[in-house]
Amino acid sequence: MRTVAVVGASLAGLSAARSLRRRGYDGRLVLVGDEPHRPYDRPPLSKEFLTGTVDETDLALETDDEDLGAEWLLGTRAVALDPTTRAVRIAAGREIRADGVVVATGAAARTLHGTRGLTGVHTLRTLDDARALRAQLTPGVRLVVIGAGFVGAGVASTAHGLGLDVTVVEVAPTPLAGPLGAAMGAVVSGLHTDHGVRLLCGVGVKGLSGERRVTAVLLEDGRTVPADVVVAGVGARPCVAWLTGSGIALGDGVTCSAHGSTTLPGVVAVGDCADWYDPRAGRHRRVEHWTSARERADTAVAALPAEGAAQPGAPRPPYFWSDQYGVRIQFAGHAAGADSVTVEEGGAESRDVLAVYRRAGHPVVLGMNRARLFTRWRRQLAAAS
Repeated sequence: MRTVAVVGASLAGLSAARSLRRRGYDGRLVLVGDEPHRPYDRPPLSKEFLTGTVDETDLALETDDEDLGAEWLLGTRAVALDPTTRAVRIAAGREIRADGVVVATGAAARTLHGTRGLTGVHTLRTLDDARALRAQLTPGVRLVVIGAGFVGAGVASTAHGLGLDVTVVEVAPTPLAGPLGAAMGAVVSGLHTDHGVRLLCGVGVKGLSGERRVTAVLLEDGRTVPADVVVAGVGARPCVAWLTGSGIALGDGVTCSAHGSTTLPGVVAVGDCADWYDPRAGRHRRVEHWTSARERADTAVAALPAEGAAQPGAPRPPYFWSDQYGVRIQFAGHAAGADSVTVEEGGAESRDVLAVYRRAGHPVVLGMNRARLFTRWRRQLAAAS
């Protein structure tokens, strides 16, 4: 391959570029990113960056002496991919003809309808989002977080620690029931009430009130929750619209094989936009975790033309972590379809627990403040995969 274009310049794209160079690729390497920033770490945006304990320099994913010999096209968006020439067309009208393409365009935060132009309403996905939100998190401010997923829970935990008055609104009866199941979702989300944060479950948001600035969140059951600041943590959508007409199959993201190959030869996908096939589950899954974005990049790069001779095995089970109210939460695998979940160590009430899910004999593990034991279980899962 003479030219490889990596579309997306965050963790997944950077990891793919590193993997290419590590595998000996010495051709032209172009990274296209729609944000103006060099690759940065996203998990701290809802935690340490909001508290001010880390600054923007600390978020950098590149080392001071790292040189990938790449062309960086930042602050520009890919708008199309030619299926015949594999040319990536960017917003400025320029084309990058490539022998191989890595799609790593990630996902964008979903927004609340009817909030355009209303000050005090935020999402949290990018560095610019975090900058804007941090400026408004001052003690005494009434914050309403809509969505009790991991992003929303992280913001709520951070804001509580900063002295804000925090309410979390979740439409599902049990927060985190999707990724963790109802029983353990209730255990983890109990951290909110443990720390005096109001948690309103099983109710949707009807709208927001306020003329220029938000003043309250209106719930579908008729209640009104006063708010000076609102954060919408209502999920993310994969950034794949630019691939329409490319011949690449699209579903919940870019439809991929178990190794990241797309339906267009010479094009692979990785990161939050990639809907990889999971052989164990017999279906496609889009895994939006930091570790998967980093680890799966090498698998995807190995599937590019001329890079497949030393193709690695299947990726390890997905892993994610979250720090909330001083508790480290870790999870490896998929909880969906589990036949049972048992507490192996600790106690659910104390939020100090190691729980194991089992699905057709395959274990999945959740740890809360059980890092050493969790790590042991995670190694066992990886060895068995």
